[in-house]
Amino acid sequence: MGLFAKKHPTPLDGIDVVLADLDGVVYAGPSALPYAVDSLNAVATGRRLGYITNNASRTDASVAEHLTELGLTVAPREVVTSPQAAMRLLSTMVPAPATLLIVGGEGLVVEAEKAGYTVTRSAEDAPDAVVQGFAPDVAWTDLAEAAFALKLPEEEGGIPWIATNNDWTIPRERGIAPGNGTLVSAVHTAVGRLATVAGKPEVPIFEEAIARFGGRRTLFIGDRLDTDILGANRAGIDSILVLTGIDRPKHVLAAPEGSRPTFVLSDLRELHAPYPQAVRTDGAVTVGGATVRVNGGDVEILAEGTSQIELLRAGALAIWESGTPIFVLRVPERLYEDPFHRP
Repeated sequence: MGLFAKKHPTPLDGIDVVLADLDGVVYAGPSALPYAVDSLNAVATGRRLGYITNNASRTDASVAEHLTELGLTVAPREVVTSPQAAMRLLSTMVPAPATLLIVGGEGLVVEAEKAGYTVTRSAEDAPDAVVQGFAPDVAWTDLAEAAFALKLPEEEGGIPWIATNNDWTIPRERGIAPGNGTLVSAVHTAVGRLATVAGKPEVPIFEEAIARFGGRRTLFIGDRLDTDILGANRAGIDSILVLTGIDRPKHVLAAPEGSRPTFVLSDLRELHAPYPQAVRTDGAVTVGGATVRVNGGDVEILAEGTSQIELLRAGALAIWESGTPIFVLRVPERLYEDPFHRP
């Protein structure tokens, strides 16, 4: 998969199910990102629309309520959460009504109880597994309880450790904040064990969403290459990276093969806009009015065009198709200028 892999007049052509990430795609903190609500409402007029989130702090019902308050029409069943994926994974390892030590918020507790598990916050209750997810109020004491429960390695009879996700960061209204991956890493440093991850970029959360929404062709929208786009590629579905969240143009240019999106958009208005096809001539890639080529160790801009997003698309494809690692290339700063909205 990669940019322009299929000939779509718009990214939505031929798609009957659209799945969207939340943080950095629909909102940052409590507020909607520019153009997101209107663009997604337009998607929902002709296609099934669902949402996938690695954020484990809230329930599907509270997420649906928040989205509805922003101007979307969303039912809880249309929200697929990483705690749901965690329970799906855990059921194959420790069946209910086992006791789970929960590190995280209401979203994780509710899903554990819905699945029939017993919830504790203390290692002294001899839990059968630890499940860790993000919540803004997770404290050192919560991480310590997880470490106490995980002190014995699993190969020596220790209990399973499931992380809802491993996102290092999370976009907020004031900027970029530490995510669940940072908190999981703290426990890992203490106990020397690795968690099994249920959410993106692992496949179970995508499998749950695809099964729930059906459809012949699914498109996923995310803002992170290392979780959203990698996960969509692993699940075998088309993907969009939208530049309203975490990853920036320089990350797009340097994207490794497994994390390259099908489309790159400035914002969600471009879901409904024609998506220019790439034209290759004499080793150069042209997208709209922008032309870029890789010549030895240099990335050359032959024509800037009038659109920064088209220049980025042309540059990304030229670099990706060259097969040359970006760290050995001389890349002009103009190529990764970043006028795009971010929280």
